[in-house]
Amino acid sequence: MSLSRQRHKLIAIVGPTATGKSNLGIALAAQIGGEIVSCDSTAVYRGFDIGTDKVLPEEQEGVPHHLIDVADPSESYSAARYAREATETIQRICMSGLFPILVGGTGLYFRALTRGLFPGPGRNDLLRNRLTDIANRKRPEWLHKMVTRVDPDSGRRIHYKDVKRLVRALEVFFLTKRPLTEHFAETRSPLEQYEILTFALRPEQRIISTRITERVDRQFSRGIVSEVRGLLKQGISEDAHPFTGLVYRQILEHVKGIRNESETRELIVKENEKYARRQLIWFRKEPNLQWINLSGEEPETLKIVLNRIT
Repeated sequence: MSLSRQRHKLIAIVGPTATGKSNLGIALAAQIGGEIVSCDSTAVYRGFDIGTDKVLPEEQEGVPHHLIDVADPSESYSAARYAREATETIQRICMSGLFPILVGGTGLYFRALTRGLFPGPGRNDLLRNRLTDIANRKRPEWLHKMVTRVDPDSGRRIHYKDVKRLVRALEVFFLTKRPLTEHFAETRSPLEQYEILTFALRPEQRIISTRITERVDRQFSRGIVSEVRGLLKQGISEDAHPFTGLVYRQILEHVKGIRNESETRELIVKENEKYARRQLIWFRKEPNLQWINLSGEEPETLKIVLNRIT
């Protein structure tokens, strides 16, 4: 299928977890001659495969996938780094005569790439240490309450146990006297020369819940517990950033004996459902999204996207 090249195009497929974004991206790439650029904050880490539902090589149908397995678990991969590397990748794909297709549900990464991140302020170790100490003494939820009080949007966006991002939001506020959300609103996209066509998947909540449960079952059958045990045996610290993410945080607790497998499965499903709701809240605030009330595997979904991009 031929698309107009009067202006570089970036096609993005976003939305809540377990809505079939990856399958739609692959099907679309096969139709128009595209390559996938992942927009997933945990899939960037090598070794963390099952819990992130990375598309297996044999399932990629020959479509190249980028920005997967690009960081060691000991690294802290930032949204700024993602925006820089994703921009470079998108430019290379366009230069090769193909279409970049952004696929994923990490809202901050999507915003950093399509709307930009503000450049500062730099880190303040004294302030960070004080805030981290508060999290250690009073639990991360205390920081989350502080963030919600000074920056409600960031409070809704950042998970209540994500100490790193909570600390950064408070650091920015205390150093600039302005919430992080205001700074985001004033930034510029590194892709201003691109026409960005964004499709957000939004099947019914009951469908999302069913798909989440099925996916968690698959993760356990594929060996998510063994994967986590193996990562720990490799010497990867329990404090490594990808272990703080959804699924891996709960599996790590299971491995440590905090709860049994049945309780862990149930908790992961519930946390995924909460995450899906947060993703919907996030993406509803993004401008110019075209919502599709279907999952990515539905044939009609691909037809809708093809009709709107050609």
